[in-house]
Amino acid sequence: EKLHVSEPSNAYDFGQIVNAVNANKDKAACADLLTITDPKKLPVLLSNKLEGEILLIFIQSLEHYVAGKDPGLAYQHLFYLSKAERFKVVLALLSKNEKQEVQQLFDLLSESQSDQYSMEDLQSLKKVYEL
Repeated sequence: EKLHVSEPSNAYDFGQIVNAVNANKDKAACADLLTITDPKKLPVLLSNKLEGEILLIFIQSLEHYVAGKDPGLAYQHLFYLSKAERFKVVLALLSKNEKQEVQQLFDLLSESQSDQYSMEDLQSLKKVYEL
């Protein structure tokens, strides 16, 4: 049963959807959520709720469902995700394998062409993700 995802209007709604998506490890629904959510709003919608599990399901959803279709959108989400509260803390707690997943998404984006980012943009964002 795939979750039906509608655009969250506030941080509370967003949090509820993210928790449901994460509880079910529903990457397809998470990708839907990220597709309809304006990347610029991510830091506000996440508020102070960013956790390792959430960062990871976002990364996996972007990698498996979004990057292939819309690398620019995936890049934007990565960019604004790094502006979220607790990002540095969560990043520091990622395991080696989890970091590997983040690396795979960056690899995918570096193989794709988009007018949303240059290779320089990607390189500087990789540094933010400590890769």
